[in-house]
Amino acid sequence: MFIKGIIDGFIAIRGMQVSNVYVPDTSVFLDGSLKEALLKGNIKGRILIHTEIIRRFENEARAGGALGWLGIRELNYIVNSINKLGLDDVRIEYVSVMPKSISRPDQHSVDEIVRELARELGAVFVTSDEMSLEIAQAMGIETLFIGQHKDKLEIEKFFNADTMSVHLKEGSIPYAKKGRPGNWQLVPLGNEPLNREYLERMVRELISASLRADSNTRVEIRRENSLIIQHGEYRIVIALPPVSDGIEITAVRPLIKRKLEDYSLHPKVLDRLSKQAEGILIAGPPGAGKTTFAQALAEYYMGLGKIVKTVESPRDMILPNEITQISKTYASSEEVHDLLLLSRPDFTIFDEMRDTADFQLYIDLRLAGVGMVGVVHATSPIDAIQRFIGRAELGMLPSIIDTVLFMKDGEVQKVYSLELTVKVPEGMSEEDLARPVVIVKDFINDTVEYEIYVFGEEIFVTPISKSRKHAQAITDKRLVSRIVRILKKYVPPEEISIIKGDDNSIIVQVPDVYIGVVISKGLPKLESIGRKFNVQLKVKPKE
Repeated sequence: MFIKGIIDGFIAIRGMQVSNVYVPDTSVFLDGSLKEALLKGNIKGRILIHTEIIRRFENEARAGGALGWLGIRELNYIVNSINKLGLDDVRIEYVSVMPKSISRPDQHSVDEIVRELARELGAVFVTSDEMSLEIAQAMGIETLFIGQHKDKLEIEKFFNADTMSVHLKEGSIPYAKKGRPGNWQLVPLGNEPLNREYLERMVRELISASLRADSNTRVEIRRENSLIIQHGEYRIVIALPPVSDGIEITAVRPLIKRKLEDYSLHPKVLDRLSKQAEGILIAGPPGAGKTTFAQALAEYYMGLGKIVKTVESPRDMILPNEITQISKTYASSEEVHDLLLLSRPDFTIFDEMRDTADFQLYIDLRLAGVGMVGVVHATSPIDAIQRFIGRAELGMLPSIIDTVLFMKDGEVQKVYSLELTVKVPEGMSEEDLARPVVIVKDFINDTVEYEIYVFGEEIFVTPISKSRKHAQAITDKRLVSRIVRILKKYVPPEEISIIKGDDNSIIVQVPDVYIGVVISKGLPKLESIGRKFNVQLKVKPKE
């Protein structure tokens, strides 16, 4: 339907006498700069639009790509505008001829084909992409650059001094989070719902800004239906249909930039960070201030004369030029591994560790002797450590992670240290049950809070609390193995604790979130095991 409208519009406006010939690339459609140039009268003549551009937009749109729809709508708007305004000195023509220098079109991008066509025809190549401008000029092609430049983008108008983030959604009024981490409220920024045209214009503006060589705007991640753009200190996430049910733009800005001294860290912690810690995890829930602390730590290490680099996706840390920021989006894990391993920085800040490849990269670099600081999402400090279980040998854990800092409401709330020892796990009594145990300590108080060890074929993370110190763990390996084998369908094995009760019963403890499914589905099987081993089994929530 859109394509037919474009061609009908072309038929309606041809037949006029014009001289200058222009060949636009894809960038001027995506950012709206061609439309602006035509309406302002900056371009007058024949506009040759290669059908490969239309084919690319159509293919992207049919595959569900919203940028394809943006390109088609822009092309349709241009033709309709020329018709309505009666621009006699502008003529749209569609060409499908391939340049002689391109024998295999499938091996070249659309913009390459368009650039070659302009060269062979002696036409003016029209672009808003500064890289395309440089290439065309180097090839001796007459070029018209129509990239838009604005000192302040539309998205920035929604921010003031206390705005943390802005949330814009098609069909909804705009909202902003105002305040500080841990003390904010959601505030409406208007009464009128946002329409699609306004949000599309904002997306085009951001794309246009990213195409300028001197711009502080860059597209960090570009997928068919989403974009992540870093504009100065603003991280902008754009979700497009059909991934979302309408265009949604979320912009986040760090309100504060702190130094390590501003965190009022315990002297023991500061001494450990400066002299001993080299496998550091910064953990906490979203919005807890993890990245802000990581920035402060990076600058602290740089101040100590260390070589510091970062691995980010997107690159949203605001750091001095002396610190190299590597994008995980534009390089494979192997490439990042080689870059860091061969350049050997003293410390690498790995922001937003998510999948197994990220954790494996952290592990490999740490074992190679590179100081690592990893930023991970976690609801508790022990959760951050557990994300490494299964991804590394248990005995290597203290060599990979030696310090865990848990953030909440912008402050360091908890600090853990890890050690490896050989002992009988807490609650067991038989000496022949001694085994390697990873001890997780509260670093400031030097008290053990967790023990991690292998029992049978499973790894257990056991909390050590006052109420647990006198509890005895069950030592029958067959019984433990049977219980874990049944419950691991419903509960992660490392979350299961099995101890003796005061009445010689066997108490199976699982986190409260799993209690319902264990009682409804696992309890009948546990009772069967209890009869077989002649013991009473009880299921209780973990403390």
